[in-house]
Amino acid sequence: MQTIYNYINGEYVPPQSGQFIDNFNPSTGELSGKIPNSDSADIELAVRAANAAFPAWANMPLEHRHDILRSISDGILQNLDALSEAESADSGKTVTSARTVDIPRSALNFKFFATSILHFASESHHAPGTLSYTLRQPLGVVGCISPWNLPLYLFTWKIAPALAAGNCVVSKPSEVTPLTAFILGDICNAAGLPPGVLNIVHGLGPRAGEAIVRHPQIKAISFTGSTRAGSEIARIAAPMFKKLSLELGGKNPNLIFADCDYEKMLDTTVRSSFNNQGQICLCGSRIYVEKSMYTRFKKDFLERVKNLKIGNPKDPANNLGAVVSKMHFDKVLGCIDLAKKEGGQILIGGSALQMPAPFDKGWYIAPTVIEGLSAECRTNQEEIFGPVVTIQPFDNDNEALELANSTPYGLSATVWTNNLQRAHHLAANLQAGIVWVNTWMERDLRTPFGGVKNSGVGREGGWEALRFFTEAKNVTFGG
Repeated sequence: MQTIYNYINGEYVPPQSGQFIDNFNPSTGELSGKIPNSDSADIELAVRAANAAFPAWANMPLEHRHDILRSISDGILQNLDALSEAESADSGKTVTSARTVDIPRSALNFKFFATSILHFASESHHAPGTLSYTLRQPLGVVGCISPWNLPLYLFTWKIAPALAAGNCVVSKPSEVTPLTAFILGDICNAAGLPPGVLNIVHGLGPRAGEAIVRHPQIKAISFTGSTRAGSEIARIAAPMFKKLSLELGGKNPNLIFADCDYEKMLDTTVRSSFNNQGQICLCGSRIYVEKSMYTRFKKDFLERVKNLKIGNPKDPANNLGAVVSKMHFDKVLGCIDLAKKEGGQILIGGSALQMPAPFDKGWYIAPTVIEGLSAECRTNQEEIFGPVVTIQPFDNDNEALELANSTPYGLSATVWTNNLQRAHHLAANLQAGIVWVNTWMERDLRTPFGGVKNSGVGREGGWEALRFFTEAKNVTFGG
């Protein structure tokens, strides 16, 4: 049992109300600790601390700011094992996944944006008798709200560029996976981050999260989470004229053509379907396969899925662990039941898995593949966010494109083909913010990240993130 606290003004403090909520270990289903049930009083304390710290942080020489952020990056790597164990215990993912992906990428986020700010240039424009230039100035206090599926990875993805740009941050990690954000406070203190520059407040979305969105002194909101929550944030923040970056849900298509590199495609498609128990917004949950190779693909894909090992997240032999919470466990199983009612055929999986003690009360779901559903059914239209994919054949490029674009989402898409003309045509016409061709989950941090339609507003990553967390000011001199 571990009780964690808010990190405000460089110190760990209990919630003002004295109220805590339970935190659970998904792999065992057991209570693992308590986290603050923060509210507007805690957010007010954090905003005050951030406002007090802002002038000095915003005016700090860039090289000094860079050095502190690089030290945070180094501190994350120095605590790789402890953070990996905590991430696994909090989220149910395997320790191997946390150690090889989540925690190294969290360190890279700080390293990348620490360096980027040294090269972030403004523009100047010359005309006869005039000179105009653009200042890029930090906004002040900004709010960052991150999800539970990639806890430290996406938490640092938001706060690193905000801090690099000279802002002070009031942040809320998911109440489901708070532990690595809690540990980050000590790393920040060891790195010399001034008190109040980063404040981490734990609690529920409708309570602590909404207080961040509503606070009049918080100038911008960067949020990753569900489309429903993003819509509510926009409803509150838009009349207050806050800057918004919303990275929301996905129902991503995976288009597989007969001329692809088959073995590479097969290996990657298993990963893109079930990595992190399918709890990644970029997972390809709708798999469309050219009809001429559909039977072969189905046989080989099911064989690979059958060989996936699910169980104790600490066992390096296991590919998958538990889903993140009992609520999410029930939701995913409910979606599978809905697919059956809609006429879907469960080819593999489709049920909870019973594990031996001490994991017998954990939340494990078998990787599930479903066939025989229409593009219009709820299973193919709504985000499930679990180890569940549907497969369906298509006849030609036009049908593949129509199927891919048939949902209200538009986050990512994957295309498998060696036909260059087809690849360029599909990339230009897929309604998605990210298109991978013959790969998946390759993320160059210099490139923009985000979706279209119901998958979000704005872009993160590279210069896009630094532009979001700064305000442009035009200055013009006359001759």
